[in-house]
Amino acid sequence: MKNKKAIIKGFTIFALLIIVFTSCKKDRNNCDKIDSFLPMQVGNYWGTANKQNSYTEIQDSVLINNKLYYKFYSLVGGDGISISYLRIDEQNRLIESHPNSTNKIYVRADFNADLGDIFYTLSDQTVNDYKVTVTSKTAIEMSFTFEMVYHPNLKGQTHVVKYIKGRGWAENFEKIIINGKAYK
Repeated sequence: MKNKKAIIKGFTIFALLIIVFTSCKKDRNNCDKIDSFLPMQVGNYWGTANKQNSYTEIQDSVLINNKLYYKFYSLVGGDGISISYLRIDEQNRLIESHPNSTNKIYVRADFNADLGDIFYTLSDQTVNDYKVTVTSKTAIEMSFTFEMVYHPNLKGQTHVVKYIKGRGWAENFEKIIINGKAYK
C-alpha cells in the first residue's frame, strides 16, 4: 500500500512537471510569433466582427517544398474568395507560394529591408512582377509601396500595404484575433 502511494505521488509530480515545462515553452513560442509583422497561427483573424462581407483567416498549415506555409482564406466583398499560402522565411521576408506551383516564389514584404530599399515580387519581369519600395519603417510599423512596372496597361499604378508588429495588416478591421487574443 505504501509503495502504491509512492508510485502515485511520483507519477503526479512527473505529470505536473510536464505540464509546467510545456506551458512555459508554448508561451515563449507565442511571444516570438506575436513579435512578427504578420503573426502566423491557425485561427488568426482580421476582418468584420461576424465573419460577413470581408475577412481573412488563417485556416491551416501546409508543407510546400518541405517548408511550412499558412493557408490564408479571404472573403472579399461577401462573394469573392482568395486563398494565399504565406510564410516568413529565414531572411524575415513574407513569402507566398502555392501547392500547385511550388517553384514560384512571390516576395510580399521584406521586414529586414531599410527605408528606401527596393525589391521585386517575382524578379522575372513579367506583368505580375511588382517593384516594391519600403516607404516607411519604424520599430513597430512598416509600409511597402507596390508599383506595376511591366504591365502594359497598368504601368505606374501603385498601392501601399502597411504592417503593424504583432497585429499584421494596418487596416480598419472591426475585429482582430492574434494567437487566441481578440483586439478591438
